Amino acid sequence: MDMCVLVLLLAVQLCFCSGYEGSGQYAYGDDEDWYTRTYKGTPWCAPIKVKHGDVSCRNPRGEHYKNVMGTRCKIRCKEGYEAQSTEVVCMASKHWSSNYACSEIRCPKLDMPINGGYKCSGGSYYNSRCEFFCAPGFSLKGQKFATCRYNKAWSSTVPTCVDIDPPKIKCPNLKDKWAEPGKLTMRVTWDTPEGVDTADGILTDVILKGKPSKSDFPEGLHKMSYTVFDRAGNKATCRFTVRVRVRRCSPLFPPDNGYMKCDSDKDNYGATCEFKCTGGYELQGSAARVCQYGLTWSGSDTVCAPMNINVGVRSAAALLDQFYEKRRLLIISAPTAANHNYRFQMTNLQHAQCGLDLRHVTVIELVGTYPAQIGRIRHRLLPPGLALQIRLLLRIPQRSFQMVLMDKQGMDKQRYPFPITAAELFTTIDTFPLRKDEMVLQQEAGQSCQS
Repeated sequence: MDMCVLVLLLAVQLCFCSGYEGSGQYAYGDDEDWYTRTYKGTPWCAPIKVKHGDVSCRNPRGEHYKNVMGTRCKIRCKEGYEAQSTEVVCMASKHWSSNYACSEIRCPKLDMPINGGYKCSGGSYYNSRCEFFCAPGFSLKGQKFATCRYNKAWSSTVPTCVDIDPPKIKCPNLKDKWAEPGKLTMRVTWDTPEGVDTADGILTDVILKGKPSKSDFPEGLHKMSYTVFDRAGNKATCRFTVRVRVRRCSPLFPPDNGYMKCDSDKDNYGATCEFKCTGGYELQGSAARVCQYGLTWSGSDTVCAPMNINVGVRSAAALLDQFYEKRRLLIISAPTAANHNYRFQMTNLQHAQCGLDLRHVTVIELVGTYPAQIGRIRHRLLPPGLALQIRLLLRIPQRSFQMVLMDKQGMDKQRYPFPITAAELFTTIDTFPLRKDEMVLQQEAGQSCQS
């Protein structure tokens, strides 16, 4: 009976202490007393327990001795983990030959991209997926994602954040400008636009194409632009226009037998036009007209009407005053119509009528002696008494030939006791100060003659 009980107890002990190969799990765990009693005199190690992995042990003494001295165990870790030692041996010191824990695979920490960052699904551990991003204004250059691989290396290198976005700039919006009175330009002012860099906020250059602010712009449409650059060399351009308008009246034209001289641009707001008539014509209407803000001309229309010479006046002075500042006078006096000098002179002037008109010269003839003397202005006869008064006023002798040349101010400029050619006469008149201005106006008007 005693023998049967002993055999039964041994069978129960064998059943409880037996494990399974490769499991790393034992029924009695870390009970040192139990192992000491069971394997008395045999060195042993604590049973291997591997978290995140499996263990497989072998020992020549059999499966009941898997953690005794000489036992060799192979460590296999789950995916994403690695063993510090793939095989360990139970040594006489009752310790395993090395650490056999399965630690999680970890890649080196990623560098932070300048002007950017990243976020990861699982830190730097195996299979963690990191997504890179850049600060506003910067763009990613390189791979956007990196994954920690089994070999402890990332699947791609850290990308860079580059500034490829152009800066922003907004040009002014200017309304049409109107030129000032009497001018064809307008001073235009605007605030210089400030560019904005979407990246680091630093601009290196702002370049204006066109006239700067506070400049005088002429009439018309002027295209302008501003260009800004950031530190990365990106640029942005905005464009705007400056339009200057000129208020203009309807154009004026010189009157027939007259001249018109305008300042500024002739028909712009504030421009003044002055009118003069050619010799032998009188100005009727406004001598000067101004283009007004309402785009109408001041005054009334200008007309150059033929001079109406009043030969019925009672004095020579009254007759000559009618020519003041209008005509030059050439007074030809002779004792008789048969006078040789008189006939030669009149014949010579008959072929020079165009030159006389061009130079505003009126010829007054005084022929004969009192009381039989007679005066004539073209086809209009002067009374004998008026003809005598002219001779007396200008001290012209009655009994000899003489010519008197007078300017438009009534000044006695030249006397001739003998006939002269038309060319000589015209040469003298062309030296008069007022004549120079007349020649300019006549040239602009295209007035000329061959005489």
